Amino acid sequence: MFAPERQRAIETIVRQKGRLTVSELARQLGASGITIRRDLRVLEAAGKVVRAHGGVLHPEFLETEPGFERKAVDAVEAKVALAKAVVAEIPDRGQVYLDSGTTCLEVARLLLDRRDLTIVTNSIPLLQLGTQSKARVIGVGGEVRAVSLALVGGLALEWLRGLRFDVAVLAASGLDAAEGASTTELSEAAVKQMAAERATKRLLVSHAAKWNKPAAVAFAGWDRFHVFVTDARLSAPEKAQLRRAGVRLQVIAAP
Repeated sequence: MFAPERQRAIETIVRQKGRLTVSELARQLGASGITIRRDLRVLEAAGKVVRAHGGVLHPEFLETEPGFERKAVDAVEAKVALAKAVVAEIPDRGQVYLDSGTTCLEVARLLLDRRDLTIVTNSIPLLQLGTQSKARVIGVGGEVRAVSLALVGGLALEWLRGLRFDVAVLAASGLDAAEGASTTELSEAAVKQMAAERATKRLLVSHAAKWNKPAAVAFAGWDRFHVFVTDARLSAPEKAQLRRAGVRLQVIAAP
C-alpha cells in the first residue's frame, strides 16, 4: 500500500473509531509503528487527526466534552457519597491537591472547615468557595479552560513542579479497566500527571457512568493510584486487575 492510500485508510479508521493507539493502527494496516507515526505526522499537519501519547484522535472526538455547568447537575447524590468516602482518606492537617471537576468540588465542600489543611487546586469554582474557607486555599496559576473551569498550561505546571502534597485527589473523564484513567484534553492531562507526580498518596475518584468509557487522552495507569473510590460495579476479573496494579478499591453503595 502506497503512503497516500495508507493515510486515507488511517483517516477513515480514525473517523470511525474516534480514538486508537498506534499499535492498533499498525495491526489493522499491516504496517510498522514507525510508518504509522510518519503518516500521523502528515495527517496532523493537514488537520485530519490529533496525535496523543501513543495514539491518535479524530478532531471531533475532542469536541464532545460537556461543560462544567451541565456536569454539575448530573448524579449529584452519587458525587456527594463519593466525596464522603474520599474525605475519610484525607488527614486533618497537611497539604492536599484537589483536581478540577464536579466530584472534587464536593470533596472540597467537606474539607473547607479543616483549619490545619492547605488545599491546592486548579479549579476555579473551588477557588470561589475558598473565599469563605477555614482551610487555606491556594490556586495554581494558568490559562482558564472555559469548558471545565480549570486552570491549565505551562504556568500551572510550573506552580505544581515546586509543590509537594500529602494527598492528591484526581478525577477522570473516562476509565478503562486495562488502561486506567483518561481525560478529554492534553493540557488537562498534563496538569493531572504533574499533580500526581508531586503527591505521596494518590486517590482517583469517579462515578459509575465513566467506567469502561475511556476519554480521549490517557493520563495515568492503575499502578499510579493508591486508592480508587467509585460506585461502579466491577467484575471479578476487573477487581483482580486493579489488585495486581496495587490499587485499593473502595466501592460505595449507589444512593
